[in-house]
Amino acid sequence: MSAAGWPAAVDVREVALRDGLQIEQPISTGAKIELLEAIVATGVRRIEATAFVSPRAVPAMADAEEVATHALGIDGVEWSALVASPGGARRAVDAGLRTIEYVVSAADGHSLANVRRTTEEAVAAIDEIAATVHGVGGRLEVIIATAWDCPFDGPTPIARTVSVARRARERGADQLCLGDTIGTTSPARVITLVEAVRSVLGPVDLGAHFHNTRGTGIASACAALQAGVTRLDASVGGLGGCPFAPGASGNIATEELLYLLDDAGVDTGLDAAATLAAAASAQRLLGHPLESNLLRAGGRSRPRGRAD
Repeated sequence: MSAAGWPAAVDVREVALRDGLQIEQPISTGAKIELLEAIVATGVRRIEATAFVSPRAVPAMADAEEVATHALGIDGVEWSALVASPGGARRAVDAGLRTIEYVVSAADGHSLANVRRTTEEAVAAIDEIAATVHGVGGRLEVIIATAWDCPFDGPTPIARTVSVARRARERGADQLCLGDTIGTTSPARVITLVEAVRSVLGPVDLGAHFHNTRGTGIASACAALQAGVTRLDASVGGLGGCPFAPGASGNIATEELLYLLDDAGVDTGLDAAATLAAAASAQRLLGHPLESNLLRAGGRSRPRGRAD
């Protein structure tokens, strides 16, 4: 039973293989597959496998088709991929993916840096992407980047983020996700924006994606849960960051989110020891220390002979 005020279950999406690796020096496809299999062993039910984007812009994702082929040979996981254009969506569905994430930046500054399109142009592309995804019986999630703040434009007006969310739904998005791309938001702002989106769209399927750049990521995730969001992104080891957002650093660490939720009696389906092991694998494969406090400290130790 979960503690009072907490949901009974939280649906965690593991994003280390895409968001986690996109800002790193490219590693081999074999190393990615080793990390992928360590992540599968955690028991997580949704995994973002890769991104179908320009290999010139994001060299770390150049092997998207190869990674997707391996991933889709593993049952029991909902595999997804991120795209930034209609062409990327066609590549993803041709590779066999049926859960597709399309990113729209709520702020023009980040949108232009990220995909060389304004927010309005990015929103307009949803029609074609939705048609591609729905044409093969798939599901489209629109991730609204810089939902709270932009590294170029400053704070994103709530009305602007809500407008993007509303039009994404009207143009065919099956799910939405609010993205704290540069890790600047905090609990009060999270609740305010979630409530604003729901006040316009009603009971939309809404997720959240937080970075821990300023140390508020886990607190923001808790606030999202309090506001009724039960789909959260996380990355083993706290890997991640946006290559087109100066100063952006890692996502909230999966093992730290799990540590918190386990203590509250919230079901995630993830195994704590396996999740820490996956984070350790990521650190070894990348060859440098990761940001996760739990990875450095280890799980909670218990005195010998003491029952739980």
